[in-house]
Amino acid sequence: MLERGLTPSSLAEALNVDPKSVERWINGRTPYRRHRYQVAAHLGVDEVYLWPDALSPDQVASASESEIINIYPHRWTVPSEVWRHMFDHAEQEIGVLVYSGLFLSEDAGVRRIFRQKAEAGVRVRILLGDPDSEAVAQRGADEGVDDVQAGKIRNALVMYRPLREVDGIEFRLHRTVLYNSIYRADDQLLVNTHIYSFTAAQAPVLHLRRVAGGGMVATYLDSFERVWDSATPLT
Repeated sequence: MLERGLTPSSLAEALNVDPKSVERWINGRTPYRRHRYQVAAHLGVDEVYLWPDALSPDQVASASESEIINIYPHRWTVPSEVWRHMFDHAEQEIGVLVYSGLFLSEDAGVRRIFRQKAEAGVRVRILLGDPDSEAVAQRGADEGVDDVQAGKIRNALVMYRPLREVDGIEFRLHRTVLYNSIYRADDQLLVNTHIYSFTAAQAPVLHLRRVAGGGMVATYLDSFERVWDSATPLT
């Protein structure tokens, strides 16, 4: 509430409840589920983040299962329109966490969407692997492509060069071991798993959408933020 600039009275008015109820929630009482959902939606956070013990394990598992929109056996089987449609409908946040994600940087349509969204006020954050890092070298060795992995990152940086001066688009380099590549558009994700000795294009992709009470999307978003916080801004 402090982060959103809300007082107990203003939140109570927005939810049409007594301010004393909000005070009781702040002091530790768990609201009814409909109120939990309303508060979480109004604050723009996950219900489980606010009340981690409110849902039973079965309820969390059921909600998390509902977050799955589709599963693709390989990244190359994800239709190009799925990528573009997801990014094109973002209203607040676009995020990309990859080593190179060269296929995306080479897509002129996606680059145009990133620019247009940033100009419309959407925050666009792109995390690429540091081509000089040990993690990138290891990933190249694991895939059997060695220095090609670092070369792909440098190629992606060249493709993204016109976007690096656009207000609202931020680039950082990370030195993290990635277990998944994450592509975000608001509450939707495409998560490309990483499999030892296979390139990312050959690995499965999960298409997810955040659902109140679910935990999958929230976990991936938390991972994204942790990598972002430890990454180095690209100058």
